[in-house]
Parts: sequence; C-alpha cells; structure tokens
Amino acid sequence: MNFDSLGLAPEIMKAINEVGYTEPTPIQAEAIPEVLKGRDVLGIAQTGTGKTASFTLPMIHRLMKGRAKARMPRTLILEPTRELAAQVAENFDLYGKYTKLTKALLIGGVSFKDQESAIMRGADVLIATPGRLLDHVERGGVLLRGVEVLVIDEADRMLDMGFIPDIEKIVSLVPFTRQTLFFSATMPPEITRLSEQFLSAPKRVEVARPSSTNANVSQMLIEVAPAKKREALRSLFDAEVVTNGIIFCNRKKDIGDLLKSLHQHNYKAVSMHGDMDQHMRLRMLDQFKNGEATYLIASDVAARGLDIPAVSHVFNFDVPTHAEDYVHRIGRTGRAGRSGAAFTLATRNDAKYVEAIEKLIEQPIPRTAFEGGSGEADAPASKRSKPKRDTQKRNDKPKAETAAPTDSAEAGKNQRRGLLGRGRKKPVEENQKADAAPKEAPQKSAPKETAKAKPNKPPKAQPAASKKDAFEGNMPAFLQTPIDKN
Repeated sequence: MNFDSLGLAPEIMKAINEVGYTEPTPIQAEAIPEVLKGRDVLGIAQTGTGKTASFTLPMIHRLMKGRAKARMPRTLILEPTRELAAQVAENFDLYGKYTKLTKALLIGGVSFKDQESAIMRGADVLIATPGRLLDHVERGGVLLRGVEVLVIDEADRMLDMGFIPDIEKIVSLVPFTRQTLFFSATMPPEITRLSEQFLSAPKRVEVARPSSTNANVSQMLIEVAPAKKREALRSLFDAEVVTNGIIFCNRKKDIGDLLKSLHQHNYKAVSMHGDMDQHMRLRMLDQFKNGEATYLIASDVAARGLDIPAVSHVFNFDVPTHAEDYVHRIGRTGRAGRSGAAFTLATRNDAKYVEAIEKLIEQPIPRTAFEGGSGEADAPASKRSKPKRDTQKRNDKPKAETAAPTDSAEAGKNQRRGLLGRGRKKPVEENQKADAAPKEAPQKSAPKETAKAKPNKPPKAQPAASKKDAFEGNMPAFLQTPIDKN
C-alpha cells in the first residue's frame, strides 16, 4: 500500500511527497481511512510508529472544507506535554503547507496575550495541554461547542500525570456529536474505562502488543555500585559508537549534577526537565537535534513524543520506578525501522523495579556487571580534589588488604554473583564455603608477608560461572578491554 491509495487531497500528497514518504506505516494505513470515514478510532501503538500522522493527515483533509470562527476551534487535540503539543503543531505546518489551514497552540511558558490573539483570528485546529486550555476556557477566551473532531493523545501518559479529571471536564464541554480519536500506548483499566466513556462504536487499531519493546532495540542491563554509575556511563560512551543519545534520570536534581559532571569530562551535553521555561526547553532540544550536543539528559517529561528519528542510544542512568516508562524511554531509539541500543544502569536497590520491567515486557534483559576502575572522585584528574577521609584511611592500610590486581578482577567478572539477585546478598554455596580462603588470603601477586595466614592451604581456584549466572547477550565492548581509570 502507498499513500496515493488512501484518498488524501492532492495538496496533502504534494507535501508528503516532498518529505519523501511513499508508504504509510501500519497504523497510518489502518487509521487514516477510518478517520476519513468519520468513525471514532481507538489507536493502540508504541511511540515511533507514525501515530501522529495517522490523525493529522486525515484532519487536514477534513479541515480543507469549511471556515474557522473566532474563539471557536473546529478541532481540538489534547497532549500531555508542551513538547508533544509543539511537535503536533509542526506536523500541521509540514503537511498542511499547501492549504489555508489555521491553528493555535495553547501551552505553558508562552504568554496568554499571543495565544488569545491566535484564537481570536479563528483556528481550524487547536492544539493544547489540558491545564492551559482550561485557563483559557475559564477566562472566556475559548468556546468548545464548535469542535467537530476531538483527539486525546497519549492517554496513558495523561493518567500518569494526573490529567484525567481535566480531560473529563474538557470532554463535557465539546459537542456529543463530535468524532473522537483516542490514542494510548498501553491500556490499563482506567484508560479502558475512559475509552468506553468517550468513544462510540470505535474502530480499534492496534499495531503492536501493548507494553512490548521494539525488536530493533538491543537492550543491556549493567549491574553497578551506586558510586560508580557515572564512571560506568562514561565507559559506555567511550566504548559505543554514539551518534546521539538520550540519558534518563528519575530526579531533576540528578540531571543537574550529571550535566555538570559530563561537562567536566568534556562531553557535549544539554538537559531538559519540567522546571525549565518553554523557551529554554526548546533551545536545548534544538541543540540536541542539530548536533551541537551529543547527549540530552532528561526526566520522564521527555520520555514520550520527542520526534528525533535518528537517536542511536538511550541510557537509563536510573532504572524507572514505573515499568511502563522503561518501554517509552527506550522507544526513543530504534525508530522508523532503524536499529538502536538501550543501556540501563542498575544497583542492588533497583532489583524490584528490574523484576517489574522484565515481567511487563515478558522477557529477561541481558545483563553483565561493571566493576570499574579506581572509584576516585568524579572530576577529571586536573580538577580532582583531595581524597575523602574514608578513602585516605583505605590508602593507609597495607597493600595486602587493598583490592586485588586488575587481572585478577578481570578473571572473576563472570564468577561473582550479580548485584541484583533478589535485592539482598545470597548465601554462599556449600562447596564455595569449603573452598573459600580467609579474608587475608593472598592473591597470586600479593606481597609475601600475607602468605603467613594459611601456608599449607593455598586458595583453590573459584568454580566456573554457572549457566544461570553466565551472560548470554552481546558483551559491551568496554567490558572486554581495560577501563581507563581516569
């Protein structure tokens, strides 16, 4: 199937051809004809499937007939975040360039005066976040009784962000005879209830199993101690061929700290989170899109809707506490048929979250461990401050009590238990108990004086890793080569 067979207007086809698209994605092929027929549509699709064009293209076709009135938009699109709303507006600019389509964008971080002016001129399509739209409604600046098509996009994200009461209020203000297009990546019970409440005999369009991960994205979980997460992240940067990558953190404070750290180590990075004003967020996003910055550090506000097709890597600096967010985060790479890679740094405390993710996606995530280098301060050598007190004490101890040499550590990588077991230390196997040497037992290259501990019982070689503990995926390159401790 190609776009020519979908029945879109010549003006729209001209714009599509200029972009270079010839064949619709599965959700576009199924949804566009139904929207053109005027049917309600329930679309279940992962990010990166072409979902936005599946409703913008037929809406433009429909809006080519008729005329907008002041303060009374003909169609309404609700988005959970400013970024998503802005990108939908860009889609209308892109595909509606040969039409006389008018639009208004109502999002936070932009002055009310400019938005009110756009509404007063008349808008064929109104794209808004729920909170800002209700602000305009309460001021009397927007009347929703003329809405012919209502789009509720990323409904499950609306639920996560607490927008459902706002959505229900907005829906009560639009005509009952409207056409409704309802899109969600997952269908938890509350979203199912809302779809049944808002839609009338909808056409269900489902192009991927809910909560499944993209097969084009290779996944790896790195078990790491909390103090070595930044070191592990930099090692991944150096080992992988990263065209550009998004780094996800759970907390806004960690975003600022990580950004400062990466700048100290000469990595080109920018950040984006909910506390930034809209101008700054768009500026950071533009720098990432045009290649001025290789890495974008973001909170989950950016986990959905970032339309950057060529993202090569996703790095979860923190394991998401909601399993669904893992799917949406790694969905930022491997888009439009491209391949991608997703790495997740996990500590012992993340065990329950990893278990929930693997249960949701119905597959284990390949994993390995990062042991790291010296564990020194995060700053570069030239800026590194004096060692902390506990580090100094450790350095004052006899060499026999310090960490074993690097070659010994490398040899034991796949022999030790993973950090994630069950969130706690597991007892040592019986045969290991019998063979284990005392804590002061020397390694092969340890100083001679430490051999006095058990002269007649040298430590036995540790048993080979069991099949259960063995890593079966593609081993990251940085684990096959010595780590640069600086």
